[in-house]
This record gives sequence, structure tokens and C-alpha cells, in this order.
Amino acid sequence: MEIHRILGDKVRLYRRIEGGAWHASTYLAGKERRKSTKQKSLSAAKEVAEDWYLELRNKKRHGELASGKTFRDAAKKFEIEYEVITNGRRSPKWVQGHKDRLRLHLLPFLGSKPLKEITSGVGQEYRVHRMTKPKNWDDDHFDYDKLEPKPWKHPARNTIHNEIVTMSMVLKTAQRHGWIDFIPDLSDPYRRQSKVEHRPWFTQKEYKQFYEATRRNAANPKNPRYKWYAEQLHDYVLIMANTGLRPDEAKRLEYRDIEIVDDEATGETILEIEVRGKRGIGFCKSMPGAVRPYERMLDRNNPEQTDRLFPSDFKKMLNGILHAEKLKFDRSGKARTAYSLRHSYICFRLLEGADIYQVAKNCRTSVEMIEKHYAAHLKDMIDASLVNVRKKKI
Repeated sequence: MEIHRILGDKVRLYRRIEGGAWHASTYLAGKERRKSTKQKSLSAAKEVAEDWYLELRNKKRHGELASGKTFRDAAKKFEIEYEVITNGRRSPKWVQGHKDRLRLHLLPFLGSKPLKEITSGVGQEYRVHRMTKPKNWDDDHFDYDKLEPKPWKHPARNTIHNEIVTMSMVLKTAQRHGWIDFIPDLSDPYRRQSKVEHRPWFTQKEYKQFYEATRRNAANPKNPRYKWYAEQLHDYVLIMANTGLRPDEAKRLEYRDIEIVDDEATGETILEIEVRGKRGIGFCKSMPGAVRPYERMLDRNNPEQTDRLFPSDFKKMLNGILHAEKLKFDRSGKARTAYSLRHSYICFRLLEGADIYQVAKNCRTSVEMIEKHYAAHLKDMIDASLVNVRKKKI
């Protein structure tokens, strides 16, 4: 590595590779400080380094030179505390997501930056950095399957949002330990109010088409070895669309959590389900259409009480049928998944005139969420007699 010393050995200029840009380093106020001059010419780099050093000296003289803990120090503290304190309340995958965002994106950009220098502007600079194509992308990224450079694609809005959330949590950790006095505003200053869009669901006609396709698949699967899975999938679709369960709730469901009862209020036979999901333990009363699929599962599987109803999520088979029936995407281009069966259940209940509060309670969600993502898009929820009011003419 080539090194040059200037200003009486107070500043060192170095470059890691021949022909590369020169970097400057100095030791000031008890800390080693570095900066890229972004110059390949030694003479130009010396001028940049001298200006940088004199600026640092001036900041030190006026007490403006930031020192103390860096973002990397706060990130290490956050990783230790978050994993221990949230143990059992957050999934290992969720915790690992924060670690990955720090390792891959946040630490390379902010790691050596003093916490006191991280402002709202730095948060905006990070967004710009992530949305800008790297200059060396074509050189460093190659698609070996297609034998051509891999095209750059900017991160999704939600991806950057999650990274900003991780950054904010690290800064909150620093504030709790007294390393900074306040947390800068990291919100997107140019973000417009997002358009409210409905969740991808099946209309009643599309739902009928879908469950009839799963029924045909259960009767005559392409491969006889998968007949049990095809039968399970058909019953899974019917139970999900008649209960409004989330896929993760269905995955945790055990046979001991379900009871077939005669409902006093309706006089119908339904399922009473004890649900364990992201909101803790809740309860659900099914539509009558869920009873027969559940009875078929009891006959087919002869289960123990602690066996899970759906040990598999049937993702590949479910997607195959959706594609075959041309139901994978709704008219807005949004992909339908197993979650769409829950969305369909909520919409069907509202279309039938069910009380929105009771629907929210049965689905373990809030009235606000239903009004925002479901009721706002169903014309049947609007009472024309209350809207089209006119004053009587005298």
C-alpha cells in the first residue's frame, strides 16, 4: 500500500490499489479519522486532505467535532438487547431480519459515523443511497444462468421502510443509554398519502371456480401419490374461506382446538375454534360450510388430539391450481395467496350484511382495518337511502 505523509506527518495519504483514489487519515481528539479524497491525482488529493484537516482543527477549536459512540457501537448493543429481551415474543426469523439489514446495508453506510452526527438529513441521504444504482454494478453482478450482466433493480418501498425502522430502533437504543439526547425525524419528507387498495380476494363467482377446481383435483390428482395432499388442500380451501383464519393460525391449529357445536343463536352446526396466532389466543366461530370438510379430515386422518390439522401449507399445489384456472392475479395485478381466502371470508360476510364489529371480533382484527381495506371497496356497504337524502320541496 502506497503512503505519503503531509503537514508534518499529521496527515497520511494512502491508496489500496495502484491507480485508485487516495484516502486521508489523521489522529485528532482521541480518535482516528479517515476520508476519501475521491482524487486519483496525488497533488489534487493533497489539497483535499489539507482542507479536510484544517476544517477538523477548526471544528475542534469551536467544540463542534463530534466524538463518542458510533452507530456501530449502538448497533452491537441493540442486537444483544433485542434478541434477549424479545426471546419468545419475536420469531428468530424476525430478529435475524434486523441483523441482516444492519450487516448488509446500514453498517456499511453508517457504521463509523458518530451518533451525534446522524440527523434527519442523514436519513434522507441513506434513502437516496439505496435508491441509486451503484457505479460498479455491472462489474460486480453477473447472472451466470443467462450469461449476461444482472440488471439493477431498486429496492421496494417496504424494504427501505424496514431498514429505516431498524435504524430508528438502533438510535432508540442509543438514546436509552444516554449516548444521544434525541432521535432525529427519519420519516419520508416527500411521501404522499398512500392509496387505499383492497386486499386480493375472490369474488363469489371466482371462489366457486376455485373450490370446484380443488375438488376435481382431489378426485383425480395428476399423480396418484399426491391424492392425500389434494384432498387436504380441498378441505383447507373450504375451511379457510368459511372461518377467516390467517394462514399462520391455520398452520398452528391442532385437532384439540376445534369443537363441532350446535349454535344456539342460529340453530346451525358450526365449528368453535381456539386460535393461536400473531395476536395471541383468540376465538372463532365458523360458517356451517366448514363442518363437512372438517369431518372428512377426521375420517381421513384418524388423528390424535395434538396432531396439527395442516402440517403442510400446500403452497406449490395451491399456486398450480390458481395459475391453471387463471385466478392467480386479481384485476389490479395483485397475486392471490392462501391469505386471499381470509380476505374473501371478510368480504363475503360484509356483502351478506353481517355486523362489522362482530366480523372484526371473529377475525381477531379491528373495525378500522376492515373499514380501510375491505368495507371501503364494497358498494353494498353504502346505504343509498341514507346517502340520497333530499329536502322536501315546499
